[in-house]
Amino acid sequence: MVIFEVATLNGNSHHRDDAMVGGKQIMLFTPIFKDRTQAGEELAKEILLQMSLEHPSRDTKIIVYALPRGGVPVALPIAKGLHAPLSVIVAKKITFPDNPELALGAVTADGHVLWSKRKPFDLELQQKMLEQAQIKAQQAWERLSPACPEINPHGALALIVDDGIATGMTMAVAAKALKAHHPMAIWICVPVAPLELIPCMQQWGDHAVVLETPYPFFNVGRFYQQFEQVETETALSDLRQQTWLQ
Repeated sequence: MVIFEVATLNGNSHHRDDAMVGGKQIMLFTPIFKDRTQAGEELAKEILLQMSLEHPSRDTKIIVYALPRGGVPVALPIAKGLHAPLSVIVAKKITFPDNPELALGAVTADGHVLWSKRKPFDLELQQKMLEQAQIKAQQAWERLSPACPEINPHGALALIVDDGIATGMTMAVAAKALKAHHPMAIWICVPVAPLELIPCMQQWGDHAVVLETPYPFFNVGRFYQQFEQVETETALSDLRQQTWLQ
């Protein structure tokens, strides 16, 4: 039986300014989280709670995967709280060269691909955009992998963590790539995501922890006071902090 739940966070009401518009509760522009670290700490609390309910046995093998680079500082306190290894799954959006924000698909460094319904009909253009995105993913993996522990997700409870979900393309293809390694279960864990993506998330993994589903959504960054780009060196530094594995 597939268990799928969405957790809600009760401790952030002091960050929010809500209003009712057309019978719907909408969140105005007051951020929910201070930064990615604080979001990860809040997410870790909820994950630990749900873990105690769903997997009370301490014998469960757990692995935390971050979507770099923004997901790494969110995942760090989660891995620390679970005393679990932290690695990454690198996925890049497939986009038109002149519109990098419009995700037509996504690809992982090891070649798993998902396309949206908006993918171009031109097969040659598809292949070109795919190759460009995969090269970026492979380059990112080459930079980050030296700081990742050697782990095998087969039979493990695998958590995929990001700083939020907007379109969901990279999270979906990351889950697809992870399923190929036959983990026991996949949990999708994010601080914030659009409510309308919840049915899609039911298809990506076995369980989800989403702290907030504000409306309207627009983009992930608006829900953070500090949302600067996470540089590669910062992500590497976070990945190297896994002293609990020693």
